[in-house]
Amino acid sequence: MSIPSNNGREGEASSLLPSNELSLHKVQLTALVHQTVPLCAAAMAPVLVLLGGFLLASPVRASDGSAPTTITCLTRGVDLRKESADVLCPADCPLWQFYVFGNVVYASLSSICGAAIHRGVITSAGGIVRVQTLPGQENYSAIYANGIQSQVLTRWASSFSVAGTKSGALEAAGRPLSTARPSRDKRLKKLVEKKVGNKDCKTDIAFLIDGSYNIGQRRFNLQKNFVGKVAVMLGIGTEGPHVGVVQASEHPKTEFYLKNFTAAKDVLFAIKEIGFRGGNSNTGKALKHTAQRFFSLENGVRRGIPKIVVVFIDGWPSDDIEEAGIVAREFGINVFIVSVARPTTEEQGMVQDVGFVDKAVCRNNGFFSYHIPTWFGTTKYVKPLVQKLCSHEQMLCSKTCYNSVNIAFLIDGSSSVGDSNFRLMLEFISNVAKAFEISDTGSKIAAVQFTYDQRMEFSLTDYATKEKVLSAVRSIRYMSGGTATGDAIAFTTRNVFGPVKDGPNKNFLVVLTDGQSYDEVRGPAAVAHKAGITVFSVGIAWAPLDDLKDMASEPRESHNFFTREFTGLEQIVPNVIRGICRDFLNSKQ
Repeated sequence: MSIPSNNGREGEASSLLPSNELSLHKVQLTALVHQTVPLCAAAMAPVLVLLGGFLLASPVRASDGSAPTTITCLTRGVDLRKESADVLCPADCPLWQFYVFGNVVYASLSSICGAAIHRGVITSAGGIVRVQTLPGQENYSAIYANGIQSQVLTRWASSFSVAGTKSGALEAAGRPLSTARPSRDKRLKKLVEKKVGNKDCKTDIAFLIDGSYNIGQRRFNLQKNFVGKVAVMLGIGTEGPHVGVVQASEHPKTEFYLKNFTAAKDVLFAIKEIGFRGGNSNTGKALKHTAQRFFSLENGVRRGIPKIVVVFIDGWPSDDIEEAGIVAREFGINVFIVSVARPTTEEQGMVQDVGFVDKAVCRNNGFFSYHIPTWFGTTKYVKPLVQKLCSHEQMLCSKTCYNSVNIAFLIDGSSSVGDSNFRLMLEFISNVAKAFEISDTGSKIAAVQFTYDQRMEFSLTDYATKEKVLSAVRSIRYMSGGTATGDAIAFTTRNVFGPVKDGPNKNFLVVLTDGQSYDEVRGPAAVAHKAGITVFSVGIAWAPLDDLKDMASEPRESHNFFTREFTGLEQIVPNVIRGICRDFLNSKQ
């Protein structure tokens, strides 16, 4: 006996930082973020191999006809000696290498290529950038754009801006546009690019399709056609997007996993072979199943890649979808809802929750919901949806070093510090904290001050917004006394990190001290390391190097820092942030 589909409806989302040479072996730059670039851009140019220093590429002309200066991914604005220059950024610079301060106007210690990508002047394919030297300024702002999180900086002696040129698309390849290759080479290159896929849209995507009686057999087939078109336009490949499909009906069924296919033609065939199941549209049950079971290493999920579920709903779900949305967010999954044939005014009385879309998506900001009025004539809706899925900087539910860490600051309040220097330590803490997305479900900050005794200034759970954390830091009062760093580390391990030891965030401890500890630090630090706490030690003035190394996590060289003056703490801020992001990324591999 046939069951009517959808009630008979047929109608139907002052530069003191180390030079490049020193920083290359002293600091490993990192940040877990992803980039966004124009839709389905194929690999635009071969990678320029960089073996330190500057390497010259084949002749490329700037917009004024002169040859631009070839630079590396790590070249900073301060490294240029001209007021204005055209430079050539290489292709495929890893985003984790970049460190950028400011927005529009960048502090000169920023990476030029990083600033250019952040500003949207170039993409990861590289290209020619016009750099203009500018005077220094105060209060460089922090903004997340194009896959790069810029950082705040109180002041700097010089700045620069970046702009595009009129040169062509093959700039990063280091050859003129007129250079022709034999047709056979072009065909081979296209084959390689097709196999690799769209590296600028590297995501793991589960399509959760509607297989209920609500959609019916006819519209189910139209839905499969639409999903196939989206899959092709994404640019599936070994280094591009990977996709899988789960069908929602009475009981969810995984049709194929991320690991099964890495070629668009294979995905299209697999989608074509999916059979209609029927039953109630238990979308909530299927979304929860997908969040908990689909995205696993065994099923092909890749570490550090945005996880996305695209949920197709014809009409409305039969069950509660809000709880499933919460579960998905807890797993770091970005949920999109593509709704087709929304319930009419007369039908809304049959819907369990009219606001189901807003409650299920990653964020209720309009970006994660997409409406298609009908399953007929859907081709024009493919590209806008793919653009959303490839916009890495918009994937607010992805787990990154900025929204998934606990950081405790252990502050030396001994009498040798002094009140004015103590304020500089608090400024250091604030500048580090500003880089992170602090919330009840994101990153969390704690502070402990110590002398011979310890004082919990605030715990990881006391403040759930960045504004409240910064206000609490400013309110910390200087204790003055002796220095018992070992006891303070043990206190923090037990009282700050103990209550959250089974939580989802990675734990970091930043120890600031200006002198010799009266007690032993190696033992308490080892206990902290064993408890999964990554320790960074920051020494000032008379802090002994041996103590700093004993406290620091491995490798010790990249987890301890030293400055002779308290004013030098400002220079260490980016190093600590980079170190936290580097260790977070490494912990996910």
